[in-house]
Amino acid sequence: MRKIGLISDTHGLFDSVLQEFLADVDEVWHAGDFGSEECYKKIASFKPLVAVYGNVDGGNLRHWMPSSQNFVCEGSRVLMTHVGGYPNHYDSRIVDAIRLARPNIFIAGHSHILRVMFDRRFDMLYLNPGAAGIYGFHQVRTALRFEIEGGEARKMELGEWPKRSFE
Repeated sequence: MRKIGLISDTHGLFDSVLQEFLADVDEVWHAGDFGSEECYKKIASFKPLVAVYGNVDGGNLRHWMPSSQNFVCEGSRVLMTHVGGYPNHYDSRIVDAIRLARPNIFIAGHSHILRVMFDRRFDMLYLNPGAAGIYGFHQVRTALRFEIEGGEARKMELGEWPKRSFE
């Protein structure tokens, strides 16, 4: 069993609010848009990190991580990217990757909109943790944490904070 913390769109912010929410996880998964090298380094020194770069991440960030990740965690096949869309509205570039990888869990960021859905078409759990940072149109900062055991995501928890709740 692994405890996972899932965040995206930090846009340079990894504050005590997020650190407290993620304190008990085994690893952090970040679905892109770190916003700065400093933010990436802070998260990577906090917990083991599995990440993809997002559209605002340039320079070294694009050298330190891929645009997508395809991996297995506790028997679950996971596909993660930044720009992915959502069920019935996937980005055209990701549909072939989904068909090829056949993930149990597909993770995308970018939209700043929290979504947890089961996609019957591809028989997978779709996760978008929304935006953990303060930049963007979203009104609430969000993050997810959950456990993966026996190939299944369980005990999904939502962290939700006002945009003004940062250090």
